[in-house]
Parts: sequence; C-alpha cells; structure tokens
Amino acid sequence: MRTVSVDADILGELSHLTCLEYIFQDERIQAAGISRDAVQQSMSAVGFAGADELAGGKAARIMDAVSTLSGGWRMKLALARAMLQKADILLMDDPTNHLDVMNVAWVENYIMNLKDVTCLIVSSNPGLLNKCVTRIVHFDGLKLRNFKGSLDAFVAEYPECKSYFELKSTKGLEFAFPDPSFIEGVNSRGKVLMKMDNVDFGYPGNPNLTVTNMTVRVSMASRVACLGPNGAGKSTMIKLLTGELEPKTGTVWKHPNCKIAYVAQHAFHHIEQHLRQTPCEYILWRYEFGTDKEALNKVTMVLTEKEEAKLLEERMWEYTNDDGLQRMKGVIEKLTGIRKSGKRGGYQYEVRFKSKSGGDGVKGFIPEDDLTKHGWEKHVKLTAEKIAAEEGRYKRPLTQSNVEKLYADVGLEREYASHYQMNALSSGQKVKVVLAAAMWDQPHVVILDEPTNYLDRESLAALAVAITNFKGGVVIITHNDQFSKHLCPETWIVEKGDDGIGRLELKGDADWMEAALREKTAGVQMDEMVDALGNVTKVQKKKKSKKEMSRKERKARDLAKKKAEENGEPWSSSEDEA
Repeated sequence: MRTVSVDADILGELSHLTCLEYIFQDERIQAAGISRDAVQQSMSAVGFAGADELAGGKAARIMDAVSTLSGGWRMKLALARAMLQKADILLMDDPTNHLDVMNVAWVENYIMNLKDVTCLIVSSNPGLLNKCVTRIVHFDGLKLRNFKGSLDAFVAEYPECKSYFELKSTKGLEFAFPDPSFIEGVNSRGKVLMKMDNVDFGYPGNPNLTVTNMTVRVSMASRVACLGPNGAGKSTMIKLLTGELEPKTGTVWKHPNCKIAYVAQHAFHHIEQHLRQTPCEYILWRYEFGTDKEALNKVTMVLTEKEEAKLLEERMWEYTNDDGLQRMKGVIEKLTGIRKSGKRGGYQYEVRFKSKSGGDGVKGFIPEDDLTKHGWEKHVKLTAEKIAAEEGRYKRPLTQSNVEKLYADVGLEREYASHYQMNALSSGQKVKVVLAAAMWDQPHVVILDEPTNYLDRESLAALAVAITNFKGGVVIITHNDQFSKHLCPETWIVEKGDDGIGRLELKGDADWMEAALREKTAGVQMDEMVDALGNVTKVQKKKKSKKEMSRKERKARDLAKKKAEENGEPWSSSEDEA
C-alpha cells in the first residue's frame, strides 16, 4: 500500500533546481526507476510546457527554476510528482490553495478520474468537496463523525455545519489590526505612500521578462484586489513594490516613514527557520533591536561589494548646516538623521563626513535626491526604517504581554502563543503567527498574498472585519472571489500575453471613496483620496483637534531622539529648513 502526500509548499534545499530536475532527483522517483521521459510526460499532463516552448498560455515550463513558480504551479508540480509514484492513497491538504478558477476545475477533474486510488482531502472549498467526495469525516467535540454522501447531503442533515463554508463568524470571532503609526506631514489617508512607474522585471536565468510596464499607486485609503491566473506575475509585481525584488528598469518609491506589513504567498517561509521557537519568542527575536530583521534582509536593502566601493569614492558635496549652504570634497561616513525640507520638498538626511584628522567629522544635511544619485539609496531606506522603528518602541514596548495581546487580536490564544513551539501548530495557526508578526510595527500598508490559504471560513470572516476596520491601506492577492468582492472596490488585473510576459490593467471607481469616508473613516482628517488609477476625489475635512495628537507624537519623537542620540543612532526632525 503506497501513500503519497501532495503539498504545494515544496520550496527548500532543492528550490534552485529546474522543475524537471526537482522531480527527477526525488529519492522515491529514483528508487522506482522512473525515467526522465516519464517525468516529462507527467509534467506535460498537468500543463507544463516543453523546454523549447514559449510559455504563452502555459505559464510554466519544465526547465523553469522551481523558485520562479507561482503557488498554483507549485501545486501542479507536486501533483505531477505524486502521479509518478502510483499512489494507492493520496493525502491532499487543501489542494486548491493558490489555484485560480481554471486550475481548481483541473484538480477536480483529476480527482474524479482517478481509479483504484483513495483520496483523503482536507479542504474548505465547497465546490471541490461537493463534486469529489463520497464520504465526509466531521470533527465534532474531539470526536469523529463518519457520514456517507456528498457535502450537500451532509449539510442537509447537519445544517449547523453550513457555517464552515460561509464568510461569516458564528462565534463572534473578530480580528483587529493595530492603528497605523503617525507620519509627520501626512494628513490625508489618500496621499500616495508607495508607487511603481514603468517597471520591468525578469528572473535571473530566464531570458524573458516576467512582468513589464507595471505602474501602480498605494495610499492608506487603498483597498485593492490583485487578480489574475496562476503564473501571470501577481506575486512578482508585489515583491517589486515591497522591495523584495529589484526592477530591471523603471522606478519604485516608498515614503521614507511608511511601514509595510507583507505576508508572502508561501507564508510559512517567514518562520521556517524558527519552528523550535514559540510564536512570542519569534516576534521578540524579530524586533529585538527595534527594526524588523526581515525587512533589512531585502535585496533592495543589502549593499553589494560594487555599491560599497562606490560609497568610498571622494566627491564634491553640497550640504547645509547652521551657517547655510556649504561645499566640501570628501567621503560620507554615515547617515545620522532625517528632516523635512522646506525649500525643495521631500527630505534631507543628516550626514557625517569622514574626518581626515582622526576626530569627529563635519556634519550637515543633504537632500535625499543627491544622496540616492551617488549610491546612498539603500542607506537612505535603512536610516528611514531605523528611525520609524525607534519611535515605535516608545509607543508600544516589546514585552511578552504586548506580544500576546497582538496574537489574541488575530485569533491565536495565549496558550499557543507562549507555550507551543511553532512546529506543533496547525497551518492555520502558523498563518496567524505570520500575520501578527507583520503587524507588530503598526504598518501603514498591509499587503496580503493569498491570505485565505489555510484559514477556515470563520477566521476569514474575522480577517475581513479587520481589513474593513483598518485605517491603513490594504492590497490583497487572492483567488477567493467572495473575499475580494466583499472588501475591494479597486482591482489590479495581471495577465500574460502571447509572449508570456505579465501586463497590468487597473480598474477602479473613484465614487466609492466618498462612501468609504462617510462609513469607515468618521473622525479621521482627510482632504483627498486616490484610487489605483491615480484618480483623486476631494472630500470635505471634518475638523478635529490636532493638538492632543501632536502633543503625544511630539513627546514620543523627543524621547526617540534623546535615546537615539545616546546610542549614536539616527534621529528624525520635523523642523522645516528655514
């Protein structure tokens, strides 16, 4: 009796291999004496294109690297591997996760046509269960209830179980996201905080572009659903927006004080190196120095040797200090602070030049544009991240009790948060760990790549409540049509052309924003809102006292500055240049 598990989370030590080699080097495939030709035939059966074919409508080829595959194509790769092992029993854990509508139909058809194979399926997809299963095992009060028949027949006999497949909470479960931290000078939730312009990108080793001409805008008022078939480039586009990937051409910009919570499509990769820690220990480790250790490891934050060498080149700099505009030929040692620029707009960064005499170097302020033009872009981003994190430490200390509260706000009980290692948690609980950890920094924009995977319907309903009430921006990649329509009036549609390159179509209705202001943002000062297309809707400000908020923010900022100066860390100033 041969039992085979089908799991889409296939990344690991072999993820650098091509799809063909990934399957062919599997020990079980080798032991069974399966030929390379048989592997290719199995992959072709699930939709992979040949080595010499253009992807076109087929979004993946047998010689593509596993690391370049979307979640849906990883599932199909896992199915191709399982098919070769001629299983008597297939264990399928949420086989429709990551899949678009067409590929869900393909999986359903595949299961229905299996002969002499028993499938044990864990799923919350009612369509799949109704079409493909003949028995249902129901977990009820720590007991198993065995029912013979379809899902419809099961629900007819036990109507209370219908709630498992509805986007609503039956137990009053609600998730809550922390309010975004204050950004100096940003008084409108509609102000653009992130944007991409004319971005092209292709993965190393792939001669073709993956996506082209990507242009988007994101604000704290955004509610965007990113849609499209598997492999079209949705996750690639989001990784470019968040700095996980660096574009070949085009520009990506983020407000220097904007904090982003990003939960990747394969959410477990965030925690795969920490499975022997408890959820609380993971957050305490990740933010122990104030900054998010994951954010600092992005390719757009780590300097190459060539970039480091460029920073050591002596050049002429213009800077300002108490004596006005100065000029100096030298080498910048480090960035030590940030302030808004009154004359030129944008931000200026305080720098310290290397001293030729061995003492403290000259200090002054240089505009952000001048620094990025000469290779300091990554240091600018890093300094902004550290400053934003340092201020946050004084508003919410990193303590066990605060971390437990954060987990409770996303439905993970204190017992699991503090007393269970993460390798003992269910997939749904691990998703809650990743979600909570991303939210610790009080982000201004939340980006969720396939957030509905592994969460039951009650948790999905609670997540929908959190997204609806959240005062920051939200971008969601999902194939869950019910979830996206319920939450998002704007859409980014990514589809591949005949050349196999992903392109973007933006759709949005500016009229929704006025209703959003009235219904969801009462009491929040706002003068305009901007949708994905860049349409601006002017709205009437509701006046409220800024003094209390300003006093609190000023106090927190002063504490942060004092602590930063004591530790020699960067600090920020809200004073405009005179």
